[in-house]
Amino acid sequence: MSGAGAPDLTSDASGLRVAVIAGSWHEEIMEPMIRDAEATITEFGGEARVVRVAGAFELPLAAQTALAARDAGGGGFDAAVCLGVIIRGGTPHFDYVCNAVTDGLTRAQLDAGKPVGFGVLTTDTEQQALDRSGRPGAPEAKGREAAEAALHLASAQRALRG
Repeated sequence: MSGAGAPDLTSDASGLRVAVIAGSWHEEIMEPMIRDAEATITEFGGEARVVRVAGAFELPLAAQTALAARDAGGGGFDAAVCLGVIIRGGTPHFDYVCNAVTDGLTRAQLDAGKPVGFGVLTTDTEQQALDRSGRPGAPEAKGREAAEAALHLASAQRALRG
């Protein structure tokens, strides 16, 4: 499994408001990912708020809005954890959506200067996505990993800023 060698990340997320932004496709996969992300944020002392969007393509704009300052029309969140599922089909649509989502979330993170946890599954099959969903018996929990990464980066930013 691709999760071999993953770090064990823990962070102090006290005082952090974190948006968990999740697509609506493949609910059997999304539900445990959302649950794991929320639980991780709470476990580390942060406050989680879940917002659902239609699909993965909508994640970047939702993240940008969540991370923007309130006085700029945004949610003023300290971090975002973005969760979605993109399963390869028989057309190039998969490649376009994967690239757009990855580039968009990277841009949202850099423009805001705030962490974005990347929990977007890009798989060849539904079974691969199920194996990464964090549901009972799944060998990986990408919702948890995405939340841990965002919280860890927020802690690193605090340390860098002194």
